[in-house]
Amino acid sequence: MQKNTIFKAITALLLVAVIMAAGLAGCSSYGSGDIGNSGNPGNSDNSGNPGNSSNPGNSDNSGNPSDSSNLGNSSSAEDPGNSGNSDESGNPGDSGNPGNSSNSEDHVNSESPGNSGNSDDSGNPGNSGNSDSQGTNKGIINIVWYPNESGNTHAAVRSEVEKLVRQATGREAKSVTTTDYTIAIEAIASGSADIAMAMGAVGYIEAKNRNPAVDVMFTNADADGGIEGAKYFSWLCVPVDKSGDYKNGDDFSIDNIKGKKMSFVSNSSTSGFKVPTSSIILHFADYFKDFANDEAKQEDLLPEGGFFSEVFFGQSHQGSAINLITGNADVAAFCDIELQAYIELKPGTENTVGAVYAVKAGAEAPFSAHAGKEFTVIACTPVFNGPNAVNPKNLSADEIKAITDLFTSAEVTNNKIIFFDGDDPNATGLYKIGTSKGYIAVDDSWYDAYR
Repeated sequence: MQKNTIFKAITALLLVAVIMAAGLAGCSSYGSGDIGNSGNPGNSDNSGNPGNSSNPGNSDNSGNPSDSSNLGNSSSAEDPGNSGNSDESGNPGDSGNPGNSSNSEDHVNSESPGNSGNSDDSGNPGNSGNSDSQGTNKGIINIVWYPNESGNTHAAVRSEVEKLVRQATGREAKSVTTTDYTIAIEAIASGSADIAMAMGAVGYIEAKNRNPAVDVMFTNADADGGIEGAKYFSWLCVPVDKSGDYKNGDDFSIDNIKGKKMSFVSNSSTSGFKVPTSSIILHFADYFKDFANDEAKQEDLLPEGGFFSEVFFGQSHQGSAINLITGNADVAAFCDIELQAYIELKPGTENTVGAVYAVKAGAEAPFSAHAGKEFTVIACTPVFNGPNAVNPKNLSADEIKAITDLFTSAEVTNNKIIFFDGDDPNATGLYKIGTSKGYIAVDDSWYDAYR
């Protein structure tokens, strides 16, 4: 597995810290940054249960997709987080099951990520809209989504993005939903997907490392429509009734997470793995200083290591939260943005250490059975807003510009399906209006801090 050294991680952390220092005093951070690529996110065990604690994320050896309804599955025999079983045909069902929300969408497994068209003569996965021998782009534009946005909660968002891409290019567009991060990353890297929406920095960098032609178009802006505050937050959370166990005096601390059952998202997740593991390693520097090499330090935070008693991978931010809420994990890493549709703030200030959140009444699956369940944020770290990426294999430069121009326009800034009113309890979308004011164009260098 490819792993960056901890030295590189610390350098990245320092750079991120400098950039994030201004205007972020409200977030009591436990550290920030990225520990680089730890390898391909997880193959599940031979039973086909996704989220095997030793190999987060990918499908089993049979090539069947991880059950998209099981957002919180882990290696435990109890099969945690299975909030919506697949239908009798074996296809992922509804009620929170990524990818089954629209007839225009494709749902792909890890055997053939994003392959919505025939393969070309080389045997590589085909794209249904591949250009012809004269280089004329035609056919469907495939838009791939991480598991976080592949459920029914974001069905309207996916449809709206398809509509906007059609408006910008005059071509048909179709969403491709996924069950784990590595499928989406491989799809955009290979060109079987043309656009990847709402990626994280680390997943984007993994895709670009595989294919340098992959590039970023835009990210969601800060509350003023700028780039300086264009950040979201990585949380470490614990059940509210256990939060007193994670205090050092009057303040919350991660001192006591060692030996606990831990849930991450995927080891290709920026805010759900890279940032928290990097911060944990730095916080416990005395513990890790006796390890033989930097690689061993990171591996100790994985299931085969000894730092945590057990490690689970939710395969989405929602899944990691479900692992916490159902008691399968004592501590869980996930981010604010992916949970905003399902939770509400109780005591405390949003995105600060000590804030308490509860699952909203009427929340969709996989949280529908957990209304009122509360958790406390014991650590909070700002993270650069994620890229919306493009592979130019099937898109001309003019089409990419047209897409970028439309998505960064006032028309999309005022689009209530993508940027929703956070004061409306029934509104859902990608980003709260008070948090992000539209999209803003950025280039690849914006994510250098995570390399």
